[in-house]
Amino acid sequence: MTWQAWTTIGVVLGMILVLIRGRFGPDVVVVGAVALLVFLGILTPSQALAGMANPGMATVAVLYVVVCGLTETGAVQWIGSILLGRPKTQKRALLRLMLPVTVLSGFVNNTPVVAMMIPAIEDFCRRRSWPVSKFMMPLSYAAILGGTCTLIGTSTNLVVYGEWTESGREPMGLFVISILGVPVAVAGILYLMTIGQKLLPDRGAALRTGSDSRAYTVEMIVSPDGPIAGKTIEQAGLRQLPGLYLAEIERGGIILAAVGPNERLQNNDRLVFVGQVDSVVDLQKVRGLETATDQTVKLHAPRPDRVLVEAVVSNSHPLLGMTIREGGFRTKYNAVIIAVARNGEQIRKKIGDIVIRTGDTLLLEAPRSFVVQMRDARDYYLVSEVAGFTPPRHDRAIISISIVLLMVAIATVQPVLPIPMLAGGGNVKLTMIHAAVLAAGLMLITRCCYGWQARKNVDWIVLVTIAGSLGLGRALQVSGAADGIASLITTVAGSSPWLTLVGIYLMTMILTEMVTNTAAAVLMFFVAEAAAEGIGVDLKPFALTVMMAASASFSTPLGYQTNLMVLGPGGYKYSDYLRVGLPLNAIAMAITVVLAPLVFGFGQTR
Repeated sequence: MTWQAWTTIGVVLGMILVLIRGRFGPDVVVVGAVALLVFLGILTPSQALAGMANPGMATVAVLYVVVCGLTETGAVQWIGSILLGRPKTQKRALLRLMLPVTVLSGFVNNTPVVAMMIPAIEDFCRRRSWPVSKFMMPLSYAAILGGTCTLIGTSTNLVVYGEWTESGREPMGLFVISILGVPVAVAGILYLMTIGQKLLPDRGAALRTGSDSRAYTVEMIVSPDGPIAGKTIEQAGLRQLPGLYLAEIERGGIILAAVGPNERLQNNDRLVFVGQVDSVVDLQKVRGLETATDQTVKLHAPRPDRVLVEAVVSNSHPLLGMTIREGGFRTKYNAVIIAVARNGEQIRKKIGDIVIRTGDTLLLEAPRSFVVQMRDARDYYLVSEVAGFTPPRHDRAIISISIVLLMVAIATVQPVLPIPMLAGGGNVKLTMIHAAVLAAGLMLITRCCYGWQARKNVDWIVLVTIAGSLGLGRALQVSGAADGIASLITTVAGSSPWLTLVGIYLMTMILTEMVTNTAAAVLMFFVAEAAAEGIGVDLKPFALTVMMAASASFSTPLGYQTNLMVLGPGGYKYSDYLRVGLPLNAIAMAITVVLAPLVFGFGQTR
């Protein structure tokens, strides 16, 4: 190999060591490695920046807008409650998460599946005070395992299959790889449910109960004929908000105290909760609950432009000694009081009948301008915005879900439109990037989310890391490092078909962890083809082995974009992927290299 190849290998290995130590962010390390290769003349600037225009990277970027639409309409919480339910243990919750994700990923692109589930899991874990790190990595792994079960499960499978058919060979069936993928998926889920669960880090508990001494009293109304009317308290999920408890229910003028979990909710029940501000925020997002006050509809600002604000009443407040209704609070401040906290005391009055006192902490729904206007006013000692709250638009939840289903359908069928392409001839074929851009546009047009929300929702660390890793893959190609590594396999394996198969899997797996899975699959398919022809055996088990090895990327966040997507939300370090993923890599490899020759045989070259 040339000095450029050895230098590239050295830079990649050094980058991996720095990532393992975890002192710097992955985006900084990856971009630094690419910049060094440009400085050394191994990569040209255009080659280094080509990853920014990669369809895969662009698809992930656009999907953040799609997920924003799901989140802002409350659809994420709805989907999460359906899929995850109300499991009593983390192990049961893990099973309920992985099974549907695995099945779904076998037929649709797994990137939108993971993108959609990340905020649902964050909300699910926050409600139960469970560490989110116990679920994010299994989410990505389940999506990867599901993708190995069909030829359309991952782009990697489609790339290898495309090379297979272009070489003039007989087409394969949709489920031909299922013989390898399903056993690997089953074994992988069993591993993650047992040993893997113990190896996962315990980080990212979303809420620490007891960290906030303020106990707000808040009233909510059960929406008539809403989704939670007729359900018990337990079934509605109203006992699973940490730092919040249901103090009483007012029904037809009768107070029901000490409410049990089996009490059924009825239309127009008035529910009185006491708890911390984070849980009060979560309460506003529950489908089927409305704030008890009807004043929110009278505010002079659209709901998406409103925020929750905490304001501490000063001794010079003009409404001291008056009830909220008598003082005309909404008219005076263009803000509505959602809840009141008073030194941990439970205030047993309706919001409008509460008398305002010095030191009361008011939780307000108000326009964004309220914080600026009141920050220096004498009416309040302190005014601060509550982070992470935008009133969900539940009426658009069905629209956002329909848009996602349309996107998945287009990405799966990939129809050809009768529109001639100006470049290259032929008609326009809708792929995943087309479907994602269409869905993002529809989310904005239908007001499922707004532009400023979409921009805020994009995770630039993930995007920069993906683009940088694509640049590293390009460096391995142009420097000759990839070819040099691959040629090593045939030298070591000699004429043994099984050893060659093991070598192909091992090298594909290593390349996948260092570069993108698609790049590794393309490189190794041609290596596998040459190796099979050299020893005179059938290419089919080798081609399927390349598909499995290129997709089964578990031990680094760089090998598969869903691993990168859960890196930040799960609070993971590079070493976490090595600890949990290496055994899963070994399991997938053992099953594949044993089953592939047994099921398909090596035979003779066709």
